Amino acid sequence: MDNILVVDDDRNILKVIKMRLEAEGYGVGTAVQGEKALKVAREKVFDLAIVDLKLADKDGIELMEDLHQVNPELPIIILTAYGTINNAVEAMKKGACSYLTKPFEYHELLLQIGNGLKKNRLSTEVKRLRNLLKRKYEFGNIIGKSDKMRRVLEQVTLAGETDYSVHIEGESGTGKELIAKALHVVSERESGPFVAINCAAIPEPLLESELFGYERGAFTGAAHSKMGFFSQAHKGTLFLDEISEMPLSMQAKLLRVLEEREFYRLGGRGKTVKVDVWIIAASNKNLEEEMRKGNFREDLFYRIHVIPITLPPLRERKEDIPLLAKHFLKKSAEKTKKEIMDISPAVLQKLVLYPWPGNIRELANTIECAVAMATQNVITEDLIFQAQGSEEDGLKPLRNAKEEFEKNYLIQLIELTQGNVSQAAKLAGKYRADLYQLLRKYRLKPADFRKI
Repeated sequence: MDNILVVDDDRNILKVIKMRLEAEGYGVGTAVQGEKALKVAREKVFDLAIVDLKLADKDGIELMEDLHQVNPELPIIILTAYGTINNAVEAMKKGACSYLTKPFEYHELLLQIGNGLKKNRLSTEVKRLRNLLKRKYEFGNIIGKSDKMRRVLEQVTLAGETDYSVHIEGESGTGKELIAKALHVVSERESGPFVAINCAAIPEPLLESELFGYERGAFTGAAHSKMGFFSQAHKGTLFLDEISEMPLSMQAKLLRVLEEREFYRLGGRGKTVKVDVWIIAASNKNLEEEMRKGNFREDLFYRIHVIPITLPPLRERKEDIPLLAKHFLKKSAEKTKKEIMDISPAVLQKLVLYPWPGNIRELANTIECAVAMATQNVITEDLIFQAQGSEEDGLKPLRNAKEEFEKNYLIQLIELTQGNVSQAAKLAGKYRADLYQLLRKYRLKPADFRKI
C-alpha cells in the first residue's frame, strides 16, 4: 500500500481528500501546518506528498524543499489557486512533480497521483539497477587465487547471509572497502544504499552531525536540515572505515545507536529517528590492542566484532601479485590509451619479491607510473622501482631508503584522507604547498584516492 502525505490548512478540503484517497486504497497522513507535516514525514515513510502552495505558517515551496531534505526522492504535487499558477510553475522548476489548480476534479488528482508514483518507481528502479551493476563490477574486481583470499571470499559469502555486524581488519591498502562492498552485494540489502564514511577524515567537531544529521538552526550556519549518514543508509549498509580513529566520546554515542537502532539529530528537540542499518566496520589497527590501551571501548568492540574478517597483506599472498599487476596494467593502458600488452618476466619476479608496505594501492601506483613512463609495448625493469629497489638488493643507500619511506608515508596519508590535501597537510604537520611538491615528486595524484 502506498502512503500519501496531504498538507492543507483548509480542514474541510483535507478531510475530503483523505476520505477519497483512503477509498482508493491509499494510506493517508495529514497535516494543516508545515512544521507538523515535517514531523509526520520524519516519523513515517511516504511515497508521495500533496502540498497546498499557500499555508498559514509556511510557504508551500519552502515546505517542499524541507520535505526533500527528509526524503530527496519524494514526489510532490502542488495545489494552487487559479491566480498563483506562476508560483506553481516555479515549484515545478524547484522539484515538484506536477500541480493542480483549485477547484479540481478528483479523477484528475488520482491520475496525477498515479503518474507521480509510477514515475518515482521507475526512477528508483533505474537507480537501483545502475547501482547494482556498479557494485557487481566492484565485486568482480576482487582479484586473487591464493588460499587466503579464497577463505576471505568464503567468509564474505557466509557473512552476507546474516545481519550481524562485521569487522574487517587489515593494513592500509589491502582493499577493506572493496570487501565491504562485496558484503553488501551478497546480502539481502543489495538493493538498498551503501554509505561509506572514513572516521579519520572527518574532524571531531563535525563527526556527530555527519553521522546523525541536524535540523535547521541547530547551530550557526545550519540553514537547512540535513540527513546524516545513518539516515542515508536506512535499509542498506553503513561502512565505518578506520573506526579505530573515532574519538571515545563518539564511540559512546555510536554504541547507543547500535543498541537502540535510533538516535537524535542535532537540534531535534528530543525527537528520535529510527533506522534499519547493517554495520560494517574496518580498521588498520588491532582493535583488541587499542582496547587494552584505553583507546577503544570494550563494549563497542564486542558490538561490532561479531563476524571478524582479516585481510592478508600483499606480501602474504604473493601468488596474487602477477594477477593484480596485469589487471592494473590493463586499466592503466586503457586510461592512457597506450598499447602496452604485457609485463616482462624479470619485472614480475621483482614485483613478487618486493614486500609492498603500501599493499595493493602501492602496487597499483607502481604499475600506473610504469605505464605512464613506458615507450614500448612491454613493461621493462628500468620502469619499476626506480627509487625503492627491492628486497633482493640487500641494504639500500640511505637516500633510497628515505625516499621509499617518504613515498609509502605519502600513499598512506593521502589514502587515509581520501585525497583531501588540506586534511593530509594538517595530519603531516606540513604546509599544503610543500605537500603538493612531495606528491608531484612521487607522481601521486590526490584525485586517484578520492571516492567516486
